[in-house]
Amino acid sequence: METIRTSRRDFIKLSVAAGGGLVLGFNWSDTEAAGIALVPAGASDAVNFNSYLAISPNDIVTIFSPNPELGQNIKTSFPMIVAEELEADWSKVNVVQAALDTKKFERQLTGGSGAIPHSWERLRKAGATAKYLLIEAAAKRWGVSSATLVAENGRVWDKANNRSLTFGELASEASQISLPAEVKLKDRKDFKIIGKPIRNVDNQAMLSGKPLYGLDFYREGMLTAMIQRPRSFGMKVKSFDGTAAKAVPGIVDVIQFKNNVAVIGKNTWSIIKARKLLKIEYEKEAAIESTPDHDALFRKLLDAKEATVRRKDGDVDTAFSGAAKVIKREYQCPFLPHNPMEPMNFFAHVRPDGVELVGPSQTPDMARNEVAKLLGIAPDKITLELTRLGGGFGRRLKADYVVEAAELSSLVKAPVKVIWTREDDMGGGSYRPAVRYRFEAALDKDGNLIGYKLRGVGINSGNPTREHNFPSGAVDHLLIDSIEHQSPITTGAWRAPITNFLAFAEQAFLDEVAVEAKKDPVQFRLDLLDRGKKSPVGEIRYDIDRMKTVIQLAAEKAQWGKKKNVAQGFSVYFSHRSYVAQVAEVEIKGGKPAVKRIIAASDCGIVVNKSGAEQQVRGGIVDGMGHAFFGNLTFKDGAAEQLNFNSFRLIRFKEVPEIDVHFVDNGIDPTGLGEPALPPTGGAIANALFKATGKRLYNQPFNKQPDLEGVSLGRSI
Repeated sequence: METIRTSRRDFIKLSVAAGGGLVLGFNWSDTEAAGIALVPAGASDAVNFNSYLAISPNDIVTIFSPNPELGQNIKTSFPMIVAEELEADWSKVNVVQAALDTKKFERQLTGGSGAIPHSWERLRKAGATAKYLLIEAAAKRWGVSSATLVAENGRVWDKANNRSLTFGELASEASQISLPAEVKLKDRKDFKIIGKPIRNVDNQAMLSGKPLYGLDFYREGMLTAMIQRPRSFGMKVKSFDGTAAKAVPGIVDVIQFKNNVAVIGKNTWSIIKARKLLKIEYEKEAAIESTPDHDALFRKLLDAKEATVRRKDGDVDTAFSGAAKVIKREYQCPFLPHNPMEPMNFFAHVRPDGVELVGPSQTPDMARNEVAKLLGIAPDKITLELTRLGGGFGRRLKADYVVEAAELSSLVKAPVKVIWTREDDMGGGSYRPAVRYRFEAALDKDGNLIGYKLRGVGINSGNPTREHNFPSGAVDHLLIDSIEHQSPITTGAWRAPITNFLAFAEQAFLDEVAVEAKKDPVQFRLDLLDRGKKSPVGEIRYDIDRMKTVIQLAAEKAQWGKKKNVAQGFSVYFSHRSYVAQVAEVEIKGGKPAVKRIIAASDCGIVVNKSGAEQQVRGGIVDGMGHAFFGNLTFKDGAAEQLNFNSFRLIRFKEVPEIDVHFVDNGIDPTGLGEPALPPTGGAIANALFKATGKRLYNQPFNKQPDLEGVSLGRSI
């Protein structure tokens, strides 16, 4: 049993205005901040708290979920945690998406696989405190000691006298009980909801087509807008003629704002037709260079004398000069679009007295602040209502499409919803940076890794390395540095930023080093981790024991090295505080390699929703596999050449192999799962293909590499 101290800033009780009941607000900030004052009964709003747990007289428990939901299952997992400690009847839990409110919520965003780790204890305290109040209310009514009562499945029981009351019957009385100084949290062995497979709370609405997403949103009198942006990066509008476009029935206006031309109308079909009739002349912005030859640029930068040193341990030059063998390899990936299935969209209504924003955003507070800056008003004059996001993958971390909607609404003096097409998104959006890596390894005469170098070169990537990840700390002599090139091509965070390709390159390289050292690839990694544990070199920011555990679990579940007629490839990676190891299996079918199965072992701490967690792992693997094989966005004269799915290849359902998912049960607090399963996938598959064919893969997409002709994917092959 874990005891957690509470304070008045953690919780606040409110009487439900209509019909009585209990509303428990729970604060997500640190417990050292100023206390919270009780709000009078019937208050229409609350001050200084972040989210609500409401219990109504009809026994419905409502959670207002603050974080944006984009498929990571947060809208289901949050209430599961509260309901567990509350001992609620899950069938009577209702979940509502909360609007943006920085006075009530902390970290109201989706990104970095951080929502559950951030909120885990806060949500448990909310449920446990509500349970305490309900039990105390029942004890007062019955005139017994609260120590003799228990809460189970939405009722408080006096089992000695075989009587019970529902939470709804006790809610009003509970609102009169004093808050506890501390609450006891359940032992994980007593969990009844956490760890079970629970259906997504939006499943029925999604399956029945009820409006959930930004594209579903409609407001009477709303106009719709589509924007023509420069086709090539580094270009600007010189002049435009919108006469023909304005003549299309249903078109309200055609206007230029900043470097764009917007077509505004009453329906999307008219707007699509009208936009094709725009006559726009562009010119090159003098301050921006033309898009370079990236391959030549990467080769030049990799050989540059100057680079930003990210980490340096030992004497690297001496280690390499005295090495028995040096292995040197390079790996490169292309730009990638995010391609969420729901294209960018947002609604804005700029009025004299304030601004209303509605739509899908991973960072609603940033979006509101950007709009406030644009319009020159205070953020508290802006409301932002979140819809469910039809995917994000990092694209909706940005606010450009939100600002566009607000700016157009301010210009046309009407409510406007901006909608991007797929071509808009792929042609003028934000991309995963293109990157090239050079790895070097120095081995002694016994095959021990004594020296390690990594140089990363990226385009608008910031730091394209993760200098403190494995094998840093386990190699005596190590140098990791980087070089960045600034380009007019806009880039941004793409699911598992940087590690989505770095993990492939690193794990493919370590596999090749293990083979050159004549060692088993799995044991090679375990030996390195043991060296890091016994004699760490510098700082180690990953948990060696957790990484070893997922390695051993994946190897065990895959029967590593014991299967006949199956080529296995291994990979392991640490990202977003979690650890995932994978074994890919390739078989030869008709003389050609076929990727048939992937076994994944994940350590993300306590698994809140088993079905949701399994789908996060499977989804990450499918995403990682599909983009490793097929993802490729190229540019010609600064313009993207792939603008829709007819030219940008995605993995197909029939190509998804069998995926076995396993979790480490270590009982630690959750550490994130939305992204960690993606990074190791490409390396595991590439290493398995090498085992099957004897050919190494160094670049993505795999299907463009001449050594991979004839490979097939999917369990049905």
